Amino acid sequence: MKIAGIGALIGLLFVFAFPQTNDLGQNTFANEQGPIILVVDAGLADLKLDSPYVMFVAYMGAKKEQNMTISRDDVVMVYNGQEYKMPSIKELRKNYKGQNSDRDIYRHLGKEGVIASAMRFYQFRNQYDFFPVLGQRSTLPGQDGSISGYIGFKTRLYFKNPGFKKGDKLLIKVRDMKAPDLSGEVEVTLK
Repeated sequence: MKIAGIGALIGLLFVFAFPQTNDLGQNTFANEQGPIILVVDAGLADLKLDSPYVMFVAYMGAKKEQNMTISRDDVVMVYNGQEYKMPSIKELRKNYKGQNSDRDIYRHLGKEGVIASAMRFYQFRNQYDFFPVLGQRSTLPGQDGSISGYIGFKTRLYFKNPGFKKGDKLLIKVRDMKAPDLSGEVEVTLK
């Protein structure tokens, strides 16, 4: 009996030690287990792996009837054991001129993976984005976004390319700025 209990405990530790990521196809990955449901579309990142800044699109939703605010400082990428923060809008615009191109290419990529996730039940306000494109009407100065009930937050995430290669795995983590224990994370595989 004690062996079965120890085995169950080890199993639970294993389950909670790693994010419960589902590969939804078309370079889309989801984790619907935490308080923040997180879906990351890495389709453009896979196409532009040699770009100096790599774009992902994140879809976030609250699992319960909670109001949460996600600050750009509370979004990180973990790659090869190192944590990376997103660049400022000013840094990105100064060092990278491909933002409009990224937006246009992403528009034409398939979204079936996102549609297969829980995000199909959420509504997104398009005027909010951590990285608004120049000329795009945006009321969010790029600092934070909110999720509540079935109102989600869709945003571009840019990270300076640390040397991605096909087959690499990375983790994207987000958390509520007021209650860091309310979080979500998803493992992405670059294909």
